[in-house]
Amino acid sequence: MPSVPLPPKESNLFKRILKCYEQKQYKNGLKFCKMILSNPKFAEHGGFVHSDQVSTLVQSNTPVQWDDEDQNTWWKHTSVNLPKTLAMKGLTLNCLGKKEEAYEFVRKGLRNDVKSHVCWHVYGLLQRSDKKYDEAIKCYRNALKLDKDNLQILRDLSLLQIQMRDLEGYRETRYQLLQLRPTQRASWIGYAIAYHLLKDYDMALKLLEEFRKTQQIPPNKIDYEYSELILYQNQVMREADLFQESLEHIETYEKQICDKLMVEEIKGEMLLKLGRLKEAGEVYKELIERNAENWYYYEGLEKALQPSTLEERLQIYEEVSKRHPRAVSPRRLPLNFVSGEKFRELLDKFLRVNFSKGCPPLFTTLKSLYYNPEKVSTIQELVTGYETSLKTCDLFSTCENGEKEPPTTLLWVRYFLAQHFDKLGQCSLALDYINTAIASTPTLIELFYLKAKIYKHVGNLKEAAKWMDEAQSLDTADRFINSKCAKYMLRANMVKDAEEMCSKFTREGTSAMENLNEMQCMWFQTECAAAYQRLGKYGDALKKCHEVERHFFEITDDQFDFHTYCMRKMTLRAYVDLLRLEDVLRKHAFYFKAARSAIEIYLKLHDNPLTNESKEQEVNSENLSAKELKKMLSKQRRAQKKAKLEEERKHAERERQQKNQKKKRDEEEEETSGPREELIPEKLERNHNPSLLPLLPECTLKWYGIGIYLTETGVVIICNNNTGEIQFLFSHPLKQAKKSKTK
Repeated sequence: MPSVPLPPKESNLFKRILKCYEQKQYKNGLKFCKMILSNPKFAEHGGFVHSDQVSTLVQSNTPVQWDDEDQNTWWKHTSVNLPKTLAMKGLTLNCLGKKEEAYEFVRKGLRNDVKSHVCWHVYGLLQRSDKKYDEAIKCYRNALKLDKDNLQILRDLSLLQIQMRDLEGYRETRYQLLQLRPTQRASWIGYAIAYHLLKDYDMALKLLEEFRKTQQIPPNKIDYEYSELILYQNQVMREADLFQESLEHIETYEKQICDKLMVEEIKGEMLLKLGRLKEAGEVYKELIERNAENWYYYEGLEKALQPSTLEERLQIYEEVSKRHPRAVSPRRLPLNFVSGEKFRELLDKFLRVNFSKGCPPLFTTLKSLYYNPEKVSTIQELVTGYETSLKTCDLFSTCENGEKEPPTTLLWVRYFLAQHFDKLGQCSLALDYINTAIASTPTLIELFYLKAKIYKHVGNLKEAAKWMDEAQSLDTADRFINSKCAKYMLRANMVKDAEEMCSKFTREGTSAMENLNEMQCMWFQTECAAAYQRLGKYGDALKKCHEVERHFFEITDDQFDFHTYCMRKMTLRAYVDLLRLEDVLRKHAFYFKAARSAIEIYLKLHDNPLTNESKEQEVNSENLSAKELKKMLSKQRRAQKKAKLEEERKHAERERQQKNQKKKRDEEEEETSGPREELIPEKLERNHNPSLLPLLPECTLKWYGIGIYLTETGVVIICNNNTGEIQFLFSHPLKQAKKSKTK
């Protein structure tokens, strides 16, 4: 059915619908929709609305400023097939979380004007809001069949294609946009990025260079966006192994680049690649002058100078150390490659300075040396000697006659020895040293922290949590020690205590669990899931695992905010890094832990399904007399009534505190992503499908981005569905079962 223009009265009402939509007055918008649709003449009306405006409103749910031309003439654009009032009502309902009704109205509008590209566009936007990206792409393609040069539809399609990593399709769409809008920089940049991601570096560089030539930036002026364009262009060159071109390029535009440090780092790297070692050495010396603690600069300097002997190599660090006497790196790095007496001499100097100064992370600085047994024995010999000498004469050696060391020096020596023996697995010796240190200084947090760590390594988790609690009691305002204490409590299965500990730093009026979930505090959730799993509370454990999965889904979905923003702000290097990070996002340790816990629980529930408690009670009641049964039931009713009253009281109190905050938060969430399904522990642990894990030659269960492949031997292979790489093998001896017939 073709679109019918509205008379002035209904046309004004339709404008008011749009205004309400802009201002998020959705209920008022629905009233005006009803006023139009209640008129029999316009029950199936095809009203006029600017296509670009509707798309922007649906995607962002934020008010949009009209251009002067649009504001005066948008209702006159009869050349564009425009969505119906029914579709507009569907969009409004979608924002109110009424998705089923929204789809019903949009489909109804589409049935009445199937050749309306805007109706298809809006239908795609609804599909996208439900994360059905494949269906949304189909809708956009249908819309483009009806209006192939519609800019907004092409932009929306390109966003979904880059989100889904359909790089070939993305390149084609960006090419169409470039043809339609050759004067817009986003058209050029988007097309160049498409070639870059497809590793067609030559074409990407040609496009970037053509675009750069159009920029009217004086040579003596520094413009941030132009600077980012130059650096991105240089990044593509380096990835294409065009080292000479990259060096010439960075030298040509050096004065117009804001990030001077990056310029020097690129120069040093390219000079090394080209074999111009003398020049590279000068560059890295300048970089070390800027930052004498960067290990990467020393590595580059060594490659440039190419020392042939150990003495020459040491000379490099000695020269830097003379120029920067307070720098740690030039004194620490030689310990990696020297040995024997020279190692002992350099280590002795290094340790004495740090013990006298009182440096708590000294052991962490030297921990990487513990792969070498010879160096470990040298460390132990030196430090135990310090401890013996300091106890007797307050000097590092009894043979010396100098200024005596302060009492804190002995304290830090004992602290180091406790860490040293803990690392070697000699926990009793470590405890002796740390207890002696605590006896001398009972107010130092680091000592109690280390004692808790030693008990954790012994396996006494309860004692470890106790001493970590003692450490945090010394400074209740320290968020780090508070978090460590909560983590140790979770390791000891003290979930409630851990929640109370975290509540000291969470928002008032909200439960700690809820607030930590909002803040995406995944270390807490993964540890909490493991604790619940050990306690046999599988529903609660699965809830935490699914919360972690939701965080990763949100992080993936957040890319949408950057596809247009980064091109507008020209933060192109950061944008490409973001895309590459998202491609390997689910390799992160937090996701790995949550996935593994969830898989182990689901396999356990498959082997040992939870029994129905009511059935168990039925069986037990058969063995009781009528009087005993009546008494038992009465007792159960009283207990249930008491528990219910207590729960209602707590709920009312909690609701009173959280009402305003929760209402505001829920509104924000619904506006952006719609209402979410609540994670109920009881439902999660019982609502699993055992048929998902039959004994088949090869069957698949997907858990939110994780593929589980079961073989006849019971081996579970978990893959990253984005890359197909195997992440780990997990042995599970499945029970023998009949093979199910599956398609």
